[in-house]
Amino acid sequence: MKKQNGNITLFAFDKDESLTEHTSPYEAAVYMVDGEMKITIGGNPYNVKAGEIMVMPANIPHGLKATVKSKMLLTMIK
Repeated sequence: MKKQNGNITLFAFDKDESLTEHTSPYEAAVYMVDGEMKITIGGNPYNVKAGEIMVMPANIPHGLKATVKSKMLLTMIK
C-alpha cells in the first residue's frame, strides 16, 4: 500500500538474500512476519525473529540479510 504520507510493503527473502546498506529520509519499522534476519543499523547488528519489530531511524545507514527464508512487513512514515 502506498499513500502520500507513507507506505506498507511486504518483502520475501530467500536464505542469504540481502539489501545492501542504505539510508532513508524517513523512519521505518520492520515487523518480521516469518523467519529471521540480521539487521544492521548504524553499524550495530541485531537478530530479528518472527513476531519481533525493529525501528530504523531516518538518515542512519541500515541493511539486512535473511539468515533463513523470511518475510517482513516494512512500514515507512513520511
